[in-house]
Amino acid sequence: MQLNQNRYHIQGVDVLEMAEEFGLPLYVYDADKIIEKIGTLQSAFSGVQLKIKYAAKALTNVSILKLMRSRGIDVEVVSINEIRLALLAGFDPDQIMYTPSGVAFTEIEDALALGVRLNVDSLPLLEWIGQHYGNRKPVGIRINPHIAEGGNVKIQTGHVDSKFGISIEQRNQIRAIVEQYSIPVIGLHIHTGSDFKNADAFLKGAEVLFELASDYPNLQFLDFGSGFKVAYREGDHSTDIVDLGRKVTTAFQNFCQHYGRELELWFEPGKFLVSESGVLLVHVNVVKENPTRTFVGVDSGLNHLIRPMMYDAYHEILNVSNPTGEKQTYSVVGYICETDTLGWDRSLNQVRPGDVLALKNAGAYGFSMSSNYNSRFRPAEVLVYEGKPYLIRRRETFEDLMRNQIEIDFEEEITVKNN
Repeated sequence: MQLNQNRYHIQGVDVLEMAEEFGLPLYVYDADKIIEKIGTLQSAFSGVQLKIKYAAKALTNVSILKLMRSRGIDVEVVSINEIRLALLAGFDPDQIMYTPSGVAFTEIEDALALGVRLNVDSLPLLEWIGQHYGNRKPVGIRINPHIAEGGNVKIQTGHVDSKFGISIEQRNQIRAIVEQYSIPVIGLHIHTGSDFKNADAFLKGAEVLFELASDYPNLQFLDFGSGFKVAYREGDHSTDIVDLGRKVTTAFQNFCQHYGRELELWFEPGKFLVSESGVLLVHVNVVKENPTRTFVGVDSGLNHLIRPMMYDAYHEILNVSNPTGEKQTYSVVGYICETDTLGWDRSLNQVRPGDVLALKNAGAYGFSMSSNYNSRFRPAEVLVYEGKPYLIRRRETFEDLMRNQIEIDFEEEITVKNN
């Protein structure tokens, strides 16, 4: 988003014009920013056989998936419906890495029938694969390295008490099951969490995989997951991708030389690719002055952007209707009957009822974690591509809320009973 003659634009398109055309609240994504992030990763890891697997859960809109595919990006999914979306977007089954967590074996069976690759997350699943498929299904194995790294504790996934992956301390049990059923292990995977500021966390995880790789002579890839930190406010620290690329590439090349052949290096970025591309545009309903603070009530809330309440996440907020107004301090809150503060004590250009605010870094885990709480509709989504806004999801309607509900006519039931 750029400031141009005191108006905010995405690829030259005025966000207020999009608000007028498509209505509010509204998610808007900048395709150029996504493409830029892809290029950053590809450049940083140009010295290895890199495969980027977009973590679809961050933003699952099928048009976003198609954009990724058009740029040579594969996809990582965590559910059967994300598999179906990826196939619908045109991905080949072997481009889809499926990493479930504690799902029913029937879902695994359905996924494998579609031809996707499987990342095994538990010993019971590994045993089940061996019993049902023997040596017919190559798999990756997700390892929990017992490394506590990352930001908010809710997004740390590699510590000893995490539900994700098979504990590195169960190394011998993994190998015993693999050997018992001759399961082809073609990859090892690790993901320790999110919001890593430097390469150290990746290098710690890499050492675990490098050591474990000696158990499996037929590997095709090592998957380091993701967790790259993005900046949420001015001066915020973000992962130095160039430094990360240099250090991890060197370590990986040394490993491959020791292993005896070159493997593929995989990453599974989600937030890194789409977070900065998105803004959530909202309408100011009321400016409410209390003795202790001034609240700005908007037509959105945790039903559209749950990250501030769930992760204490910071999203920069801009008044795009009054960019030159005098700065004042406000707390921006939603319209949900629940505490759903989007931003405490923010210095914003004077806010008036009817203004449009923009919440930045809303591309990842915004719409994908949205809900119909309070029977509210989910917003429309727009993708700006090559300077033109495209509607990629219609706003929900009351008919959408009622589509799967079945009404019981209790008065008729009572009448029948009484007769």
